[in-house]
Amino acid sequence: MNINSIIVTADQMRQIEGRIFEAGMPVPALMEKVAGLITRRFVELYPLFRYPKVGVLIGPGHNGGDALVMARELHLRGHIITGFCPFDKKKELTDCHFKYVQSLGVPISREIESLYDCDVLIDGIFGFGLTRELRGEIATTFERINQWGKPVLSIDLPSGIHTDTGEVLGVAIRASQTLCLGLWKAACFQDSALGHLGEVELVEFGIPLGDIEAVLPHPVLIQRMTREVFVESLPLPRPVVTHKYKQGHLLLICGSKRFAGAALLSGLGARASGVGMLSIAIPSSLKPILVSALPEALILDCPETETGAIAELPNIPLEDYSAIACGPGLSVEAENAVQGVLAAQSPLILDADGLNILAVSHTLAMLSQRTSPTILTPHLGEFKRLFPDIAPQNALTATQQGAEQSGTIVLLKGARTCIAAPHGSQWVISESTPALARGGSGDVLTGLMGGLIAQTTTLERPLEQRVAGAAWWHAQAGILAAQERTELGVDAFTLSQYLGRVLSH
Repeated sequence: MNINSIIVTADQMRQIEGRIFEAGMPVPALMEKVAGLITRRFVELYPLFRYPKVGVLIGPGHNGGDALVMARELHLRGHIITGFCPFDKKKELTDCHFKYVQSLGVPISREIESLYDCDVLIDGIFGFGLTRELRGEIATTFERINQWGKPVLSIDLPSGIHTDTGEVLGVAIRASQTLCLGLWKAACFQDSALGHLGEVELVEFGIPLGDIEAVLPHPVLIQRMTREVFVESLPLPRPVVTHKYKQGHLLLICGSKRFAGAALLSGLGARASGVGMLSIAIPSSLKPILVSALPEALILDCPETETGAIAELPNIPLEDYSAIACGPGLSVEAENAVQGVLAAQSPLILDADGLNILAVSHTLAMLSQRTSPTILTPHLGEFKRLFPDIAPQNALTATQQGAEQSGTIVLLKGARTCIAAPHGSQWVISESTPALARGGSGDVLTGLMGGLIAQTTTLERPLEQRVAGAAWWHAQAGILAAQERTELGVDAFTLSQYLGRVLSH
């Protein structure tokens, strides 16, 4: 179990900490350890010569205690510290640190304006577990801080963010930097929190693996995809003696006269995956385009409707393929093709119009009857059409509910893409870029994912891990391209050209 990939809810973190304390770890000792680690990171991020004046926001609980230990250590290092604490009642340990910091001559005020001249703020008001909406003076204080636009480092989570959903509880601190403590909190991977988190880092403080495993049994584990885990999903190294059919055969079913580019972009994504054989089923009128752009692919031209959509799949032996991906650019007129492919005995990816046809035809329930796995890759709008009774605000919960309801692996696209399997395993892609908010980006992902899955059917890795690996690969290509071309310069074709560079970067 890779600690850096584990994501917890507030209740799970509370249980893990409880086990540590029950085993004999003194709470004061752990606070000193954690606060020492985040103080060292603070000094690296905000050196004394550039940020001499530090304002410390002190809460009533142990998050406030962490902030007070930081205040003490930074004061002793030469920073000019000013504290703000509007609370009369504090936990006993926090109150002890409060009194000691005051004894050092550090001023602590009840007026937020006392911090206005500070160069950087430390947010230690509320830690994980906050659920109530913030109102009154504290809400006004947070709004005032956000208006200042100063750099803010938040301890564990920005105050005012719900740990599990990422929801802003009325108002929340807008941090420049968040140091998440011990284990990743679910809020760090919810789109609703991204505007408040800033740059996020995990600060590990040595949680015993046994305590994590006791609270997080494998079936409910939420994991964060990392480069190390991604590499495990790759079909590498290849055997010395092999041939193209042993390296997977992917069938793409995509494209229409109106959306011809979707077929090409999906094919480019598949090409980048390294799949051994690629077949593409398209309306017959698109064949010249695909043959010239993807000469290595087998182009299967299909009868088409009057408007240029696939009318049916002409005796294509679906059992011959290692994986099938269906949907990009099909148009909703290709219902016969989508319904026909549901009987395939191979892993099936449904995207774009493949999902729209499912929603319109109300055949989602049929997917649980398939003998091979199905992967659905909706964006938020498609998810709402597929699962109208599931509230999508909490992406982690919604994705899991969708997977259980449909009996499929669901990949919900977003700034933080979430993947869930029906048996409970979940993955999150923690890095992305708004550069991917371009038409055709999803088509590239569908081809890439299909090609990767087609090659790895014999690997002893869960299918949802391979799905998450493809999503991570796709996101990293976007990030790399945006670094070199800016967020405005990453069209879908360009994105496909950066996929190969991710592996060697």
